[in-house]
Amino acid sequence: MASAENLDGNHSAGSFPADPMHQFEIARYVDINIGGFDLSFTNSSLFMVIAVILISFFSIFFVRKQALVPSRMQSLVELSYEFVSNMVRQNVGQEGKKYFPFIFTIFMFVLFLNMLGMMPYSFTVTSHIAVTFALAFLIFLLVTIVGFVKHGLGFFGYFAPKGVPIFMLPLLVIIEVISYFTRPISLSVRLFANMMAGHTMLKVFGGFVISLGLLGGWLPLGFSVALTGLEILVAFLQAYVFAILTCIYLNDALNLHH
Repeated sequence: MASAENLDGNHSAGSFPADPMHQFEIARYVDINIGGFDLSFTNSSLFMVIAVILISFFSIFFVRKQALVPSRMQSLVELSYEFVSNMVRQNVGQEGKKYFPFIFTIFMFVLFLNMLGMMPYSFTVTSHIAVTFALAFLIFLLVTIVGFVKHGLGFFGYFAPKGVPIFMLPLLVIIEVISYFTRPISLSVRLFANMMAGHTMLKVFGGFVISLGLLGGWLPLGFSVALTGLEILVAFLQAYVFAILTCIYLNDALNLHH
């Protein structure tokens, strides 16, 4: 009886290897504290550095020597470039060309972070709200600055839709202001929630495979394989959604669309 209680206690304490939340824990590799601010180098920092290195290698090395007949990797780089370029052109217009490097960087950074998180024993950086909110808030600041630089105080006209009856204007202005300032929240939560939920489900089904063994683990194993394929698709789609919403917000700031 005592041994059974000890086993239950160990499982409840989260020592069970299939604990679905263990994968989201931050691990400090180098403790750095400057002026009371914790700037430690963590597993999250490590995978962001890895993502930057891979993106640089992917974007520079494979197009450094452009061949008449492109290699597979060169074709993949050019396809990624053209994919984001079309996204910017369709959603922002010709005026958005100057912002292409920023949007391309955002798309590739989120995509590589998501894909790195799919590797065994890795860490999914985008499963943490602090990271996704920082990215979303950076986009929010850029869009707001672009709006004021182009339109000046006329940018406030974005919150007052044209053709609205005067008696409805105060209510609509409040709604537009709230909607505008909640953009970084919705943008960050969408990415964070999708990545965290997907990885949690993968870990749960993986735990079932281990606990049920060879005889009973085939069904959850099949679900795990199918869910892995779906999660890879979600990883790409979330990077795409993050980038296309950035384009839409930028278009609103440039053209004051409603």
